[in-house]
Amino acid sequence: MSRPLVIVESPAKAKTISKFLGTAFDVRASVGHVADLPSKGLSIDVDNGFKPTYELTDRGKQVVKDLKVLMKDASELYLATDEDREGEAISWHLLEYLKPKVPVKRMVFHEITKSAIEHAVNNPRGLDYGLVDAAETRRLLDRLYGYEVSPVLWRRVNRGLSAGRVQSPSIRLIVERERERIAFVTAGYWDIELLTATRPSFTAALVLLDGTKVAAGKDFTPDGRAKKNVVVVDEARARAVAAAFATAEFSVRSVEEKPYRSTPKAPFMTSTLQQEGGRKLRLSASQVMRVAQGLYERGYITYMRTDNVVLSAEALAAVRSEVGKTYGAKFLSSGPRQYSSKIKNAQEAHEAIRPSTPLRSPDALAGELNGQELSLYRMIWQRTLASQMADASGTTVSVRLGAVTTVAGTPTDAEFAASGTTITFPGYRQVYVESVDESDASDDEREALLPPLTVGAVIPVASLTPNGHSTSPPARYTEASLIKRLEELGIGRPSTWASIIQTVQVDGRPMPNSSNRLISDASV
Repeated sequence: MSRPLVIVESPAKAKTISKFLGTAFDVRASVGHVADLPSKGLSIDVDNGFKPTYELTDRGKQVVKDLKVLMKDASELYLATDEDREGEAISWHLLEYLKPKVPVKRMVFHEITKSAIEHAVNNPRGLDYGLVDAAETRRLLDRLYGYEVSPVLWRRVNRGLSAGRVQSPSIRLIVERERERIAFVTAGYWDIELLTATRPSFTAALVLLDGTKVAAGKDFTPDGRAKKNVVVVDEARARAVAAAFATAEFSVRSVEEKPYRSTPKAPFMTSTLQQEGGRKLRLSASQVMRVAQGLYERGYITYMRTDNVVLSAEALAAVRSEVGKTYGAKFLSSGPRQYSSKIKNAQEAHEAIRPSTPLRSPDALAGELNGQELSLYRMIWQRTLASQMADASGTTVSVRLGAVTTVAGTPTDAEFAASGTTITFPGYRQVYVESVDESDASDDEREALLPPLTVGAVIPVASLTPNGHSTSPPARYTEASLIKRLEELGIGRPSTWASIIQTVQVDGRPMPNSSNRLISDASV
C-alpha cells in the first residue's frame, strides 16, 4: 500500500517525527545536502549569468538512489527540511534529482512536537524559490571569493586552507585587534581605596584631588597619554596622600538616591545562545550548536538557528502560565512581553529558541538528558521564563565622602566616591541574569548595601590603601565576543558562526572554548 514519503535532514529528526506520524507515513533523512558545486574548478559560468554546475556528493548519490526506490511506492512527497535558506536549497536539490511524479508538498515546522508536526502536515506550502536563490547566491559568492583568494593562502600560509566571504573578514577582525594590542602603550597610575568602619562597611575610591579628577584606566589614550583635565597620581603621591589622610575626619558631602529598575533580556536567538553558552557553561560555539541540535531533533526545544526573539502566541501563554504557577502573580509582567531583533537583515522565519510546548521543566527531564544537554536546556528554560517576568527594582545610592588635610606642607582636599544598589524586588532576576564578556563588564547592576547616610555626617575610616594599576590593551576576542562583533557587523548568519570559529585556528588547533582567547600569547 502506498503512503506519503517525508524527507527530513537528519536521521535523529526522522526517528522522532516518525513516532508522531506513525506507520501511515514513511519518514527518511537526506543527511544534509545531497548536491554541491564540485570540489575542483570554479564550476560557475561567469559569462552566462553565473550559471552553476552542481553534482551529487558521494553520500548524496547513495541517498538519492535509496530515495528513488522509495518514491516508486509513495503516494505523495513531503519535503520537510529546515525552514531556512539551506533547508530550502536541500529541498530544491531533492526535487531536481528525484523528479517525483506524485504531488509534492513543502512541510515546515519550528519545533518537533506532535501538534507542530500534525499542523505542518495539514498546512503545507510550495517551495520558496526566493530562499533557494538566496542560498544559491551565498554559495556562489563563497566559491567566487574563495577560488581567487585561497591560492594566496596556499602560497603565503599553508596548503589546504580555504578563504571565504565570512572567515576571511573574521580573521581580519582578529588581526586588527592584535595590531591594536601591539601598538598599545601601557600607562601606570595609582589610586586609593577607603574602607569605612560603618555597619555595614563599604569601600570608596579616590575620585578628586583639589577638585581635579583622578585618572583611572579609561582616562588614558591607547598610546599611553593621559587625557586632559585629569591628574595622574604616582606611587609616591598616593602613599603620601594615604598616610596624611589616615587621621583626617571624613564627612558625607553628598548623597544621591534614585530608583533602580532593570528589564529582562529577550529570549535566545542563535548568537545570544552561543555567547551565553560560552560564558555560563564554558562550551564552544560548535559544542553549543551540537547540543542544541540534539535537543531540537529530539523535540525538547524549537529550531536553534534563528535571528528572531519573538515567542508564538502558544508559547507566550504557556510561559506566562508557568511563571504564575511557579513564582506567583507578582513575578509575572503586567502584560505579554514581545521583543524585536536588532540584527541587520534578520532572518525571522523561526521564533526564538525556547523549550517546546507543552513545557517541561529541567527537573522533569533530568533522567532523559545528559549533563551538557540538561545544562543548556536549563539555561534556555530560565531565559525564556525570565523574558515574561516583572522588572527587577530597587534603589541605587551614590555617595561622596571628603576631607581636607595637609600633605607635604600643602593643604589638600580629597574626595572619595561609592555607590551601591539594593534590590528590593528581584523580578526576573529570581530566575536568570545575563552574563557579560569581561570587556563589557560594568558595576551598574552590582548589588551592594550602604548604611543610612546624611550630608554632613562624620564617617569613621578603617583604612586607606594605595593601589597601583596599569592600563590594559583591548582584550583579545573570545568566541562569545567575536560572535557578538560578527553579528553587529552583519558578517555571517546563525548557521555559520560556529563553523567560522572552528575555521579560525591558532597553530593549527581549533579554539577549545570561549573562555580562551582566539590568539595565544605564545603565538604572537
